[in-house]
Amino acid sequence: VSAAPGCGAARCREVREPVSEAAVVPMTTRHVDALMPYEREMFGTEAWSSSAYRAEVADTELRHYLAAEGPDGELLGWAGVMVVADSAEILTVGVVPSARRQGLAVRMLAELLDEARRRGAQEVFLEVRVDNEAAICLYEREGFARIGARRGYYDHGRVDAVVMRRPLG
Repeated sequence: VSAAPGCGAARCREVREPVSEAAVVPMTTRHVDALMPYEREMFGTEAWSSSAYRAEVADTELRHYLAAEGPDGELLGWAGVMVVADSAEILTVGVVPSARRQGLAVRMLAELLDEARRRGAQEVFLEVRVDNEAAICLYEREGFARIGARRGYYDHGRVDAVVMRRPLG
């Protein structure tokens, strides 16, 4: 994969003090309403609609969505996984800008991987924008390896995706 270089220690910023009072809970429609302004800001042309999120959250047979909440119930992040047979796919991971670099993405990702294992997944895949170095570093630190690319996957064909895989054992 001719994506951005690997995530060496010098390239990745360290996690700040964790939000210890943050709770990771099942996502509800209340979280969908709260995440929509961030979704548009963070994901631009790739932003999902409110109705798409509601349909995703409602499909508990194949999908599992989480939300991270602060001590006052405020939304700090969200994430989702789909499991079909023995394969899982991380569908989304988002952390609001003010809560980044505090370990929330790692916590949510760990819970998604645990859920995928519970549902029988043997491996998990994801796609990430080739220019999202912070996310690529996170996934590499969490055991994902680059296995390919999807040309023109994001931003109406202008940005490639890195395809990553992690075995679940």
